[in-house]
Amino acid sequence: MRSIRPSFTARRGGRARRTSPVLAAVALASALALTATACDSDDADAGGEGAATAAADDGKLKIPDDIKDQLKEHGIDIDKWKDGAWKDWSKDDWLREAQDYVNPIIEGLWDPDRMRDAEEPDQGVDESDISGDQGVTDPTPEPVQAEAIPASYHANAPTAGKVFFDSPEGTMVCSATVVQDPANPGKSNMVWTAGHCVHAGKKGGWYRNIAFVPSYNDGGKSAKELETAAKEEVAPYGVWWGDWAQTSDQWIEQGGSTGGDGASYDFAVIHVTPEKGGDGKSLEETVGSALPVDFNAPAVPKVKDLTAIGYPAAPPYEGQTLYRCQDKPGRLSLNESDPTMYRIGCSMTAGSSGGGWVTTGSDGTPALVSNTSIGPVTSGWLAGPRLGDEAKGVYDAVSGKFAGQ
Repeated sequence: MRSIRPSFTARRGGRARRTSPVLAAVALASALALTATACDSDDADAGGEGAATAAADDGKLKIPDDIKDQLKEHGIDIDKWKDGAWKDWSKDDWLREAQDYVNPIIEGLWDPDRMRDAEEPDQGVDESDISGDQGVTDPTPEPVQAEAIPASYHANAPTAGKVFFDSPEGTMVCSATVVQDPANPGKSNMVWTAGHCVHAGKKGGWYRNIAFVPSYNDGGKSAKELETAAKEEVAPYGVWWGDWAQTSDQWIEQGGSTGGDGASYDFAVIHVTPEKGGDGKSLEETVGSALPVDFNAPAVPKVKDLTAIGYPAAPPYEGQTLYRCQDKPGRLSLNESDPTMYRIGCSMTAGSSGGGWVTTGSDGTPALVSNTSIGPVTSGWLAGPRLGDEAKGVYDAVSGKFAGQ
């Protein structure tokens, strides 16, 4: 089976989560621009210059002492980190608790080659995982062939993009959606994705170098064409680093790479900041759109259809172009103690993880009501969490953290 979990470079990784009624608050990520030299052959050297919390002087990175001290509390030595210490995934150094999130910016790390080479992981659910008398599960939906979204993606799906990150298994990728920020109307810097796209769950910690690229490959170029594409074609609206991320306690405590454990709580919100300081505009102002999130979406029988959007990366897809599926949802229950999930027929594969699910919200306008979480190894359907109080708590906490900023 295949999870629609993150994609990575020539290796595999995964996640999943379980059930606690509490939310996980996530912690602080310093928006620091670092000078970094990547060690893999497909990683480009990156020049560093000061971001909001770091100033350059005589060509050297200057980081305020309070920020250095804060990072050192988490075992992060900036000088070692920029020289490649972030690649040390030993258990003692892999931060996992909600309050331990740190994600210093490494300017230039996400170059076109590194983004293009991020692939899909193997992980997912067996049909045996959904058998028996666990909650309510409707018959498996008929497969729906994913439809390619025509370029430009900015014109036809302006809130869609990719989340890139590093894991112990390699360079990985998910899909994500720009969402509204109630504390900053019209000026959101918030992105919605899956929990397993930011945190490894019960056996791991926070992923590193998390960054969002809105309208990735806006022109819809093929993988071959992208080999010679300029960064402006691959990331026309810039690279936005996650300076804060939050997922559910259920995912952190019980998430796993197989079986769909805790998939009902597989959601996350990332607050982002531009890699190079930007022009003062928010992400929403930059892309010109952001979706509202509906935490009171109708129950499955009352939903006419859902549209899932993402960048599927496992064969037969290449991971470079945007697709969507539209279908009337059914119900999927993996565990009778967890909330029932939405499920639709869809041929999208791994890489579309975290992509938004959109329908008519409770107020009659389009809204995000779920995200891609899991699917079978053979593809054919996708499932996503129905967003309720836990998801709203995560969303409100991230919004409140940056209120007025």
